[in-house]
Amino acid sequence: MKKYLLGAAFAAATVLGGTPAQFGVTSAHAAECGKVSITEMDWASSAVVTAVAAFLMEQGYGCEVQKVSSSTVPALTSLAETGEPDILTEVWANSTPAYQGLLDEGKLVELADVLSDGGVEAWWIPAYLAESNPELTTWEGIMANPAAVGGKFHDCPSGWACDIINNNNLKALGVEGSGLERFQHGSGETLQTSISSAYADKQPWLGYYWAPTAVLSKYPMVQVKVADYNAEAHTCNGDVDCASPKVSAYPPSKVATAVSGAFMKREPEIAELLKNVSFTNAQMGAVLAWRLDNNASYDEAAVHFLTNYKEVWAGWLSADAKAKLSLILK
Repeated sequence: MKKYLLGAAFAAATVLGGTPAQFGVTSAHAAECGKVSITEMDWASSAVVTAVAAFLMEQGYGCEVQKVSSSTVPALTSLAETGEPDILTEVWANSTPAYQGLLDEGKLVELADVLSDGGVEAWWIPAYLAESNPELTTWEGIMANPAAVGGKFHDCPSGWACDIINNNNLKALGVEGSGLERFQHGSGETLQTSISSAYADKQPWLGYYWAPTAVLSKYPMVQVKVADYNAEAHTCNGDVDCASPKVSAYPPSKVATAVSGAFMKREPEIAELLKNVSFTNAQMGAVLAWRLDNNASYDEAAVHFLTNYKEVWAGWLSADAKAKLSLILK
């Protein structure tokens, strides 16, 4: 029954043009929290964070939530220029040079490490390829035989911070004309599918990916040793206009939820909620693997999390929000 109620609440909350009153929040509740815009970044873990946070804001705090489809660079640009969206979920701060500047200006306020363990970004090959060709775990080994990895570098979509960083790293490595082609995927879903497809047929694969993800939980991958982390080089590589790209590994990533400075002042109770919303990599990886195995939507993955991890998220809520959610939480 609890899962049914959660599913019904999600379905009602996502009706096109829906308002808080239409999905069970009274107008008095809605007055406590006005309209709130939140990013739905175009990768799975962020979309799950958004689905969970939106549900709690709608059902527990009476907000009218608008999900804004975006990715890191456009979202930060929009916030810098317009002050919106109000909430940015899962900002990979170390790979986003503009982030610190917006914090310094007060346009952005960091609230929480939404992935408490931090994120991992790297270039990878499948474990079966590393076992049969151990030399491919180094960049020198790959350049000696690009065909062994399929002659292709699978890269992230345009608009992601890693798009700029990877491209500058590849420039610094002199990949052009080497026999290795950069193939930029149109979405996070097709990048994910390329790994699962490679695994299905034990085909060569080389490219960028990150954790926590369902893919790296389900398909063993081995990091390629390209270079050590260089803070100055990594910062420059994050700039599309970097004049002199130099090779650098990714650092362990701080992955944060941040809000606009104006939102922080306007909705302090929601900011307090968001300060508590945090997942371990193991928790998020398990939810994402469940979603992949069940071909589920992000809202369904959020229902799965809320149903099975009450001991994690119950402490995120205020006493008043718990009371409002009492029928669903039983």
